[in-house]
Parts: sequence; C-alpha cells; structure tokens
Amino acid sequence: MQEKIKIVVDWLREQVKSSGTKGLVVGISGGIDSAVVANLIKKAFPDNSMGVILPIKSTLKDVEDGSLVANTCDISYLTIDLSQQHEDIMGKVLDELKRTGQYNENNLRMMDANLRARLRMSTLYSIANNLHYLVVGTDNAAEVHTGYFTKYGDGGVDLLPIASLKKCEVYQWAEALAVPQAILDRAPSAGLWEGQTDEIEMGVTYRSIDQYLDGKSIDEKDKEIIDRLHKSSQHKRQMPPSPKINI
Repeated sequence: MQEKIKIVVDWLREQVKSSGTKGLVVGISGGIDSAVVANLIKKAFPDNSMGVILPIKSTLKDVEDGSLVANTCDISYLTIDLSQQHEDIMGKVLDELKRTGQYNENNLRMMDANLRARLRMSTLYSIANNLHYLVVGTDNAAEVHTGYFTKYGDGGVDLLPIASLKKCEVYQWAEALAVPQAILDRAPSAGLWEGQTDEIEMGVTYRSIDQYLDGKSIDEKDKEIIDRLHKSSQHKRQMPPSPKINI
C-alpha cells in the first residue's frame, strides 16, 4: 500500500515538474476522496500544496469535516463561501428564463447542482492561476466509469491521481494515510443538496460498481444502471466533438 502511495506521490511531482508549475491545489469537501487527495498532494509538495473548502449553502458539518481533513493532514487551506455568488447567478438566469417563458421547473435541481460544481471549479482555477499551481481532481474509478461528476465542474481538473482506484481501495488508502475515522464513516456525498448521497442519486451502490469493474457478477438491475450511466456520460470522458471539414 505504501509503495503504491509513493508511486502516486512521485507521479504528482513529475506532473508539476513537466508542466513548469509550482504546486497543487484541491477542493476539500470533507468526503473520503478529497481527504485522500489532500494527503497525497501534501506528501508530494509539503510547502506548495493547498486545500480549498468551498461551501455553497452547505451544512456546518460539511465545513467542519473539510477543516478536519485539512488540519489532520496539515495542509494549508482556504475557506471561500460561494453561496451569494451561486444565488446571484441562479436568480439572474431564472428571472430571464421565466421572463421569456422558457423556464423548466423539472430541471431546476440539476441546474442548481451543476452550477455549484462549476463555481467551485472556477474558484479553484482562480487560485491555481494566482499561485501557478495545477488543479487536482478527486474522482475515483467508479465515478469516472459512471460519469458521476459535473462536466466542467468537479470534472474540470488538470490531474486525477486516484482515477484508477475503486471506491473500496480509496477507503484502504484513506486508512493507510490516517484519515480521521469521522471521514471514513461519512456517507459519500457531493454535498449538492440537503440529504444528498452519491449512492441514492446514482441508484446503485459503490460496492456493486466496484464488483462490476472487477468483472464480477452483479445484480442485473445494477448492471443495467451502470451501463446506462456509462453510456449517457460518454461525452464527459472525451473532448467535445467537432466536424471534419476539408478545405
């Protein structure tokens, strides 16, 4: 386990060196994935790594868990509340859509959630640009396969150090990195709305996704959900399409 961690830490250092940048920044949600990544970038760059807690109408517990992660791994961190910015943009967009008679109530929750992720991405890149750092993502193998991330939101990053780890492996790494038990016990959630959890939103457990990725037999209904999520999110894993024009 420690050898695998060292390989990723060395890889992070090489990515920074080859890019000509100075360090790494990650958004810390208080969840298990960002906790592991925060520890990895701190190991890679003890003096040039930063965590950023980005509450948007978040619970106090989310912010406290984010601070616990940052303090435990001793990484420098900022807390930037984007609630007002989110409210301003949502308000302007909704007002204009309603004024022109195009507002769709059914899509409000997804619009709200994706805007949160994209505001966080923009903020992380603003910090990274100022410090000349790279932005590090927190998606694991299950999230990459199912597309459980926001395009140009939490999917908008420079590096994905744990993208090859199944969710169960993320927990193993977290234990090896001495992530606090409170974070290990927390239900996986993107913090997109009150009571939101990853598994409820996806309709399938991480355990089933991990087994699927291992080529093991799983419940047929779970397999159908995973295949559907993978197919519908294919556009997130590739560059935007463009026409071929011969001039």
